Amino acid sequence: MRPLTSILNALPPTKVIDETICISEYTPINLSFSNLELIDAKLNTSEDFEKYITDYLQRKNAKVAFGGYIEGRSLYQRSSIFLNESKPERNIHIGLDLWAEAGTIVLAALDGKVHSFKNNIGLGDYGPTIILEHEVENQKFYTLYGHLSLESIENLTIGDYFKKGEKIATLGKASVNGDYAPHVHFQIIHNIENYLGDYPGVCNTKDLNFYIENCPDPNLLLKIT
Repeated sequence: MRPLTSILNALPPTKVIDETICISEYTPINLSFSNLELIDAKLNTSEDFEKYITDYLQRKNAKVAFGGYIEGRSLYQRSSIFLNESKPERNIHIGLDLWAEAGTIVLAALDGKVHSFKNNIGLGDYGPTIILEHEVENQKFYTLYGHLSLESIENLTIGDYFKKGEKIATLGKASVNGDYAPHVHFQIIHNIENYLGDYPGVCNTKDLNFYIENCPDPNLLLKIT
């Protein structure tokens, strides 16, 4: 059996954001500790962060900003989900984010069925989340779409089937998406264990090797760069 990374790499490119937005209108964004601009910007609220993203897209003449796989970030420190005294700090992002306007269409990356969905309420959490189950070359794996609108999960049923490129959701506003600027957190998961409607999207350094193995780079599938 071929490794999942090899299977993903051999598949044709796919999109998880509005098909009408050309890849030429995407721009990479650095939200890591190394971006000193983030310190100067003082992004203490979702409003500050959304303005930063909007201004960044305008500067780059783009509609989608993408990036973040295995990126160490400080933006999670405001949430006790990631930073509390009882557990090691989680600050390494293990999905790929695509930042765009609220309401932007989210697409199924591949043919698949709804494995689970959930509104993960809380500061810094996913908000409305959908997980699809896929099978390619007899390998089962999953894709997670987080920070969606509430409408995205209102009429959803476990087992609903979506074709590649079909609309599954829209991006949520900060008021419902965990208090972030609008974006989709897209993640590939090999073994989802017993998780339903949720799966860690940020890890600590101790667990990083495990998550790199279990959650391969989403760009293997999207092929943005």
